[in-house]
Order: sequence, then C-alpha cells, then structure tokens
Amino acid sequence: MTSFVALFAGLLAAGMPVFLVLGICAGAPAQAQRGPYESGSRQRQGDFNRPGVFDYYALVLSWSPTYCGGLRGDDYEPQCHAEGRRPYAFVLHGLWPQYERGYPESCRTRERPYVPRPVINGMLDIMPSPRLVIHEFRKHGTCTGLEPAAYYDLARRLYGKINIPARFVSPTAPFFVGPGDVVDEFVAANPGLKPEMLAVECRGSGNRLREVRICFSREGEFRACGDNESPRLLCRAQRMYVPPVRMGIGRRSSPEPAPGVPAGQRAL
Repeated sequence: MTSFVALFAGLLAAGMPVFLVLGICAGAPAQAQRGPYESGSRQRQGDFNRPGVFDYYALVLSWSPTYCGGLRGDDYEPQCHAEGRRPYAFVLHGLWPQYERGYPESCRTRERPYVPRPVINGMLDIMPSPRLVIHEFRKHGTCTGLEPAAYYDLARRLYGKINIPARFVSPTAPFFVGPGDVVDEFVAANPGLKPEMLAVECRGSGNRLREVRICFSREGEFRACGDNESPRLLCRAQRMYVPPVRMGIGRRSSPEPAPGVPAGQRAL
C-alpha cells in the first residue's frame, strides 16, 4: 500500500493530470497480481534456462524408419544399419522439460555435462544411439536439475508406462494414417491418457510420421500438454505416410521416397 501511495503522490507532483494518474494507479494492482510464470515472465525473472525450473515433461517417441529413411550419403546410425539385429519402430528420442510455452535447453551446470559409459550402455535398447544419449542429456537433461543416471532412470520409467498400439509395434508394410487416428489408438492402448495429453509430428516427403510426444507432470503422471505440442505446429496433414521397419538393412546411398513423391525429394 505504501508503494501505491508513493506512486500516486509522485505522479501528481510531476504535474500529470489527475485522470491519467488514476488510470495508471488502477492498473498497478492488476500487474502485481500476475502469476510468476505468465508469458515471457521466466526470462524477466531470471528463471529462463535455469536447471530444475520448468512446468512439465514431454516424452518424445521417434519413428525410427522415418529417421533412417532420411539419412544421406555415408551417414551412419546403429539403429538404421542393424544388420542381423532387431528392427526398430518407435524408439525413445528424449525426455524434454517444457514450459507451458517454450522450453529450456542446454542449461548451465556446475560441471561440464558428462554421461558415463555405463549410463549410455544402459539406454541403448530403447535409445539405440550413443551419440543421441549424450546429446539429449546435454541439451535437455541439464535443464531438469537431475544427474545423468537419475535423468535416464526417469526417462526409462516414463517410457515403460507407454503401451505402443499394435499396428505400430513392428509393421512390415507401409501404410497411411491420420494424426487423429494415431492419437485415438494411443489413448485406447493407455488407460488414463487423454487426447490433449499427446501430440503427433509429421514432416518431410509424403508427410511422414516423425514423432509422438506424450506429456507428463513433474511427478510422472499423464497431464495436458502445453503450447509446444500444438497440432498446428507439429502436423497439419490429414494423413501421414508410415514407412515400415527396416529388416537388416546395411548402408544406404540415398533415402527412400514415399509413394507418389518424386525420388529427388528427400525426407527431412
């Protein structure tokens, strides 16, 4: 109240008309009542990119055949050249701390981010790329406030909560599907999951299925996603092309085109 009176007196002393003073002061209490995490406030308050300061998690599942179909030239990824090993369908891309709008990344830590080899090896069954494991902790894990082992323990626990719909387990033939159908099938396969708690991303030639993001509270429970998972941002297509799993494929010189797409248009 004291600061409010001081503001009123100061504006009058400066010669400002009374009606303007009243208008400005009437708006001051409303400004004071704004929540601490409204749009843009994190950056103003110094909370932007601070480890442990975020609103929810997005568990990101990547459709491995789409990723592998986009490799160029001599690019090499273990999941894409798994000769004689199991084919990959959905794999864990990462666990991303999110704000309701926007997200932190590459947060500063007291020590240089380092993922021990045992932690890397322990994730390769669901996240089949050592380079990806390291990258995801540096970019996203550092913003959770967790050490690498705890971060990936949580990622595995949340990944283990998800039941993959039957036709996405190991399809051997390509098919088309609408983003809404993918959402409906995940909801049907996972009790407690609702449509507003996940989102589908498509990209590249033929609008390929790229990712499914599932949102969790900081306590590890399903929750509604924020603006980052808006369908308008992730996939506006009415239907998506879903390439099949790759069965013991070696190196490729160029990515495969989707049906009806000229071979020169590469998937992203």
